[in-house]
Amino acid sequence: MYQISIRSEYLNMDLSFRQLTVYLALLSIGGGTGLIGGRYLYANHLVTNSPAVPVVREVSPETQPYYRQSPIAARSNSNFIAEAVQKVGHSVIRIDAVRTASKNLPDALNHPLFKRFFGDRIPQDSERLQRGTGSGFIISSDGRLITNAHVVDGANIVRVTLNDGRVFQGQVRGVDELTDIAVVKIEAQDLPTAPIGVSEGLIPGQWAIAIGNPLGLDNTVTVGIISAIGRSSSQVGIPNKRVRFIQTDAAINPGNSGGPLLNDRGQVIGINTAIRSNAQGLGFAIPIETALRIANQLFDNGRADHSFLGVKMVALNPTIKDEMDQQLNLKLTKDRGVLVVRVVEGSPAANAGIQRGDIINRVAGTPVSTPTQVQEQIQLTLVGQELEIEIDRLGKIETMKVQMAAAPDSALSGVD
Repeated sequence: MYQISIRSEYLNMDLSFRQLTVYLALLSIGGGTGLIGGRYLYANHLVTNSPAVPVVREVSPETQPYYRQSPIAARSNSNFIAEAVQKVGHSVIRIDAVRTASKNLPDALNHPLFKRFFGDRIPQDSERLQRGTGSGFIISSDGRLITNAHVVDGANIVRVTLNDGRVFQGQVRGVDELTDIAVVKIEAQDLPTAPIGVSEGLIPGQWAIAIGNPLGLDNTVTVGIISAIGRSSSQVGIPNKRVRFIQTDAAINPGNSGGPLLNDRGQVIGINTAIRSNAQGLGFAIPIETALRIANQLFDNGRADHSFLGVKMVALNPTIKDEMDQQLNLKLTKDRGVLVVRVVEGSPAANAGIQRGDIINRVAGTPVSTPTQVQEQIQLTLVGQELEIEIDRLGKIETMKVQMAAAPDSALSGVD
């Protein structure tokens, strides 16, 4: 009994010691938890009651390029869109144009009766400044830039902001309203240039990437696909232009004008130029081949020459055929094709012998069925070159060679 009692006492003492150890451990843990919890609640209190602050530090554009390779992107596999932007982003520019516009008063205020009673108190015609912002990109390292004509319309000097934050005064070297292309020159060297691709061979469904400064948000990137190709100016809603547009659903907004449209390899395939205000997801770009052809002429000559045939045309169908028979007093033998309804006196067409009532079948060996197709072949022919045109004259097929001439400014509206 004694031994058993002694052992029981030792066991009880040992048990008490273990319990004490456990209690002390729990007390330590609880104290630590309370301390950490108190710090958390205090920190949470600070966050809840502190004003919101940006998580990205604002960096001066003079020291921070917009498309710098970030460490995160360098360590991970970036997608093809990011890679394309890295290739072209440094060559994209912002253009701020300031032009003077006259503010004309209503004609009624110029009436002698008003002047008699109000005299000098009648407000006078005044001038106001209009400011516009667009995009562009660098096509040569010595400071040659390309943009849209409507971006710099009415301005001889523009403000050009490069991707690295530098600002230059740019001189508008030439504007071509017919294709909506303009060129600007800045005094700089060793500039990054945009890699140029081709638009020929594009098919709907291919990737399209747009870069520009929409709504004043500099260096914005949007992505979509090529929705369609070969859209005529009349289809787009600007019939006074001579361009076959690329259609894309990449978001294009005011301020994107003049910026590049890229393929998935980061090559420029077009210049973003127009949107449909009554639709969403419909943007249009000028093919890069057309843009560069016009830009080179503008830099070299200050203007672009457009080949001129000198005819007005309509696409034939059975209804149009009957109307033309009555209006032109003709007896047409076909109800399909491109009918010549007017020939400008002294034009290349008139000199070659083309007459009203002729039906154009082929131009440069290519079958045509619409005036737009004829116009496209005319645009591809340089001034001074011969253009072969096959016509149907009252059932008789004839082939004529037309010496193309530069279009006079007065002849560009409604005549090809």
